[in-house]
Amino acid sequence: MHKKQRQTPLYQKLIHFAQSRHTSFHVPGHKSGGIFPEDFSEIFSDILKIDVTELEGLDDLHAPSGVIKEAQDLASEWFGSLYTYFLVNGSTVGNLAMILATCRPGDQVLVQRNCHKSILHGIELAGVQPIFLPPMFDAEKQMYTNPSIQVMKETLYNYHNARAILLTYPDYFGNTFNLEEVIEIAHHNNILVLVDEAHGCHFSLPFIEVPPSAVSLGADVVVQSAHKMTPALTMAAYLHVQSTAIDQQKMNYYLQMLQSSSPSYPILASLDIARYYLATFSEQKKLSLFAYIEKVITCFSESDAWVLEKKGPNDDPLKLSLRVNQNVDIQQLKSLFEQEKLYPELITDKHVLFIFGLEPVIDPSILRKKLVRIQQELKFSDNRATIEINHNTYYHEKILPLAISYADMKRLQAKWSDWENAIGKIAAEAIIPYPPGIPLIAKGERIEQITVEKIKQLFQQQINFQPSNRQTGLYVYVVDETRGE
Repeated sequence: MHKKQRQTPLYQKLIHFAQSRHTSFHVPGHKSGGIFPEDFSEIFSDILKIDVTELEGLDDLHAPSGVIKEAQDLASEWFGSLYTYFLVNGSTVGNLAMILATCRPGDQVLVQRNCHKSILHGIELAGVQPIFLPPMFDAEKQMYTNPSIQVMKETLYNYHNARAILLTYPDYFGNTFNLEEVIEIAHHNNILVLVDEAHGCHFSLPFIEVPPSAVSLGADVVVQSAHKMTPALTMAAYLHVQSTAIDQQKMNYYLQMLQSSSPSYPILASLDIARYYLATFSEQKKLSLFAYIEKVITCFSESDAWVLEKKGPNDDPLKLSLRVNQNVDIQQLKSLFEQEKLYPELITDKHVLFIFGLEPVIDPSILRKKLVRIQQELKFSDNRATIEINHNTYYHEKILPLAISYADMKRLQAKWSDWENAIGKIAAEAIIPYPPGIPLIAKGERIEQITVEKIKQLFQQQINFQPSNRQTGLYVYVVDETRGE
């Protein structure tokens, strides 16, 4: 490891500044912590000292030439990119900028259908024409994964004039696929590969048993949420560019447009520290981590309320997914986990997802006792009240464009409809269970009966939706195809 990787230039500059005797006649209004309600200052006091603005020597995120540039260059060196940007508005802003900087209005782009909502927002803002790639359904895991390699190959050949292919790698549950083969075929057809790798920041660790990063595999642009899998503050993310085909000036422009003009220095410093953490991650930590994961998996395997999903050889070992048995009420299970102060990342109608950090967070013997208590209190029913859905038809099985373009949608009016009357109509909004933030219905798609049935099932099971008024489960916003503006 290069000696510089053990440095944290941005963080150290902020600490040096905080320790200097300075008087703040500038923003933010807490004046380096000098003005703050006493009742709350204990928690915030240390962080307020480095919550500053673009002062002399502290650089400027939107025109970096000093310590921010130095920290970004170190990140670029570690992750193996041509250049790397620090993001303070999460992977969401990275996904938006990635699409806007590479695609022109009217371009065709190939999009993995079960993508994060920010990808769909990006293609709408860019005014491009999405061609959706249907995901595969894994019958054993009872979940959708990625589009098949065959579907991706077929789409890349049939739509060889497409500007880009947008993929999610890994998915929320840590599933991956042969991205390298897809990149090779896409580049052979001069198609850019844009990857939402929000859950794969730790894939940069070279000696740990994780899949290869999309950066190392040669994707053109890769966005990672540093805060999801590494020790960084919420909203801390990286955008890596790995291709000379990307216009750097355009990327700079859109990141300035989309990100805050008052970026958080604590978030920026945490990106500097997260890179340092990865670069100094030791073999000893690795051994300790995987011994811990094995013990935790053993704890979770001792239950008849769920089964542990099997992992493929190229799936993320830091994700633990439980498939809940049909005679278990998912909301009761959620409450029991929370009662024991165990907070999963995600609970769907069938699965509970736990995400490991890069170090142990609980004594396995304590975890086992908590899980035993959950098992003892859990009530099993003979019949779980669900609507059986044929999951293989839940997403469209065909490679499809939107039913109506975003431009045409702007010229048409929209109206509210109850769910039954919405079947066959075009959605004027996205319907999104959150988390994971993957739309069940995308704006511009025609609403299918099977999807409505699934959404009703999720409402019955009290799954959270965005927008929040979806909680009523009564209405959906649809395009009124009979009326113009």
